[in-house]
Amino acid sequence: MAVSRKDVDYIKELARLHISEEEKDGLVTDLNMILSYVDKLQELDTDEVEILVNPLYIENVYREDVVEESLTTEDFLMNAPERVEDYLKVPSVIDREDA
Repeated sequence: MAVSRKDVDYIKELARLHISEEEKDGLVTDLNMILSYVDKLQELDTDEVEILVNPLYIENVYREDVVEESLTTEDFLMNAPERVEDYLKVPSVIDREDA
C-alpha cells in the first residue's frame, strides 16, 4: 500500500495539522519508507519467538502479611500537636467557600 498526497491531506485534516506543500512531498516519501520497512518486518518468521511484554522480567517480591503490634490510638494522638477527639487535626489544604 503506497501513501499518496491525497492520503497526507486526509491525515492532515483529521489531525488538524498545517502542512506546507513542500512538507507534503517529504511526508509522502517518509511514510512510504516506513510502510516498506513494516512490510519487510511482516515477512519475518516469528512463530518461534517468545512474546516479550517487559524486557526486564521484573517480578514482584511479596512478603508474608504478618500482623504486628503497633501504636494504640491514644499513644499516637499523645504525640500529635493538635487533635479533635480521636482524630489528628491537620492544617486545611483546600479552601472551601462553604466551610
